[in-house]
Amino acid sequence: MRFIARILSTADAYVKSSAAACLMKKQTQATLYAGIAVLLWSTVASAFKLSLQHLSTHELLLFASLVSCGVLFSILVITGRYRAFQSWTARDVLRSALLGFLNPFLYYRMLFEAYAVLPAQEAQSLNFTWPIVLALLSLIVLRQRMTILSLGAMCISFVGVVVIATHGDILRFQPTDPRGVALALGSTVIWASYWIAGLKDKRDPVARLFANFAFGGIFVSVTTVGWVPLKIPQMAGLLGAVYVGTFEMSVTFLVWLMALRRSRNTAQVGNLIFLTPFLSLFFIRYAIGETIHASTLAGLILIVVGILLQQRYGSRSG
Repeated sequence: MRFIARILSTADAYVKSSAAACLMKKQTQATLYAGIAVLLWSTVASAFKLSLQHLSTHELLLFASLVSCGVLFSILVITGRYRAFQSWTARDVLRSALLGFLNPFLYYRMLFEAYAVLPAQEAQSLNFTWPIVLALLSLIVLRQRMTILSLGAMCISFVGVVVIATHGDILRFQPTDPRGVALALGSTVIWASYWIAGLKDKRDPVARLFANFAFGGIFVSVTTVGWVPLKIPQMAGLLGAVYVGTFEMSVTFLVWLMALRRSRNTAQVGNLIFLTPFLSLFFIRYAIGETIHASTLAGLILIVVGILLQQRYGSRSG
């Protein structure tokens, strides 16, 4: 009996160690996928700015949206996830039309316009305030209550925005480019609205993203072709649109989703996203040649600190 008990004990220990090893393997994969996503997202601010040297904002949005649709459609076909459409209702289609209007049509329209008139370092830093905007919209839409600490965290991020927008001259409060700042901050409102609108959407994420971008592509095409003069893009501009459509609008999202699904603790992986704006400054400095202002770095630190505090002491359900 003791012999059998020893065997069972050894087998149980082996199973537990194998399960632990499997969990460690999945967590390692999650961290790897998250790192790849963060690295790719860190390059897109530079890609936006470089592409806009050869394309108008309308052209970049049109070509990048078409590329994104092509990439997502290919993924649907290869993985067989196109079958998810069989269970969709008319309401699902209308929801995708609404989401597609918000993103990519309206969100990237405003974001590209912001990048066209602002230095890349400012546009990407201001755009990173979307978690704070999301928290503010959640107070209204999701009926959440704000704590004093949460309000203080938002104020810290707001100070960071002012520091970036005024290049550190916060007492005069004169943004260097009011229109660009408004566009960058306005894009965060659109993105937060898009996130909230899709919060309870349980459809297949790849199929949903494709449908959103397909409708968005239609909106972009209708408002661009025939209304805005188009020209055959230079190779540099075309490659930029391909890069943006592939790594900003489609593939990187799926890589990030894979990271979250493999992680034991989504917060552990999710916090890696805060490396993105700082890595982005590195690419902006060496790929574009912008001199990174101390005010940009200081403001970005304040924004990220405010977001982290907001997550820690965030709002509560009403």
